[in-house]
Amino acid sequence: MAEYNILLQELRAFRQENNEKLESIKEDIAKVNNRMEEAEGRIEKAEERIQTMEDVMVELMQVHVKLTDKLTDLESRERRENIRIYGVPETSERDSPSMSAFVETLIREGLKLEGAENINIERAHRSLGPPPPNGASPRSILVKFLSFKTKEQILRKAWQQKGFTWKGKQISLDNDYPPLILKKRREYAAIRRILKDKQIQFQTLFPARLKVKYADGVKIYNTATEASEDMSKRGFPVEVIKPPESVLERYKQLNTWNRVTRGTGRTAPGPPGPSYKEKLRAFRRTGADPAVE
Repeated sequence: MAEYNILLQELRAFRQENNEKLESIKEDIAKVNNRMEEAEGRIEKAEERIQTMEDVMVELMQVHVKLTDKLTDLESRERRENIRIYGVPETSERDSPSMSAFVETLIREGLKLEGAENINIERAHRSLGPPPPNGASPRSILVKFLSFKTKEQILRKAWQQKGFTWKGKQISLDNDYPPLILKKRREYAAIRRILKDKQIQFQTLFPARLKVKYADGVKIYNTATEASEDMSKRGFPVEVIKPPESVLERYKQLNTWNRVTRGTGRTAPGPPGPSYKEKLRAFRRTGADPAVE
């Protein structure tokens, strides 16, 4: 009897100790759950802010694209009376009283203009930047006329003559394009070389389009990518030009933030395991014990 009483006391103490530990564990779990709820709330708010910022960023990029197009258009209009002269050696204007006087003499001699015809040059200067090293291409000369009509007449006559030769140098005239348009027009360089080799007539239209006269008709391309793809299908040895990706396109290709609603991603709770009482019953004697009774 004494041994059984001691065993019962130990079991009661063990059960009490387990109850106390279980209560402590329950309190810890409750604290963890509260912290998890708080963390989930903070994460959900952060997801909303990130999503909102992404939406705002896309809208700002779209506005930026529109403003860039408008700015390029305004810059093109500001350059309507300008031309650029290419191929004039550096320091050729040294003996002239001014760059404007030198350019006027150059144009009159090269295009064989009548002396009475007034060119009306407002100003002229070399393109900005340091002088190139020996053997490099000279800087272009930027010329601004007082009249758009005069500028168009001179430029048209220069194109009809395909430029002119001055002191053994080939001189060419062209419009003064904004940097963005000039960059797009240069993308046709490889295509224009192939067309010249094939003796196919073409014309670069404003702002950056290409007009090609094929045997089966005239084709106008809006981009260098469109031109290279079509010419490749026609059998020309041209490499397809990939369109440059804008900042907005690169941003859209990024893996944006995927929102997750609170509670998703959790594993579903399984059936509850056996309690400590059920585990202790496994050690009970199967037969009746009168001493315990």
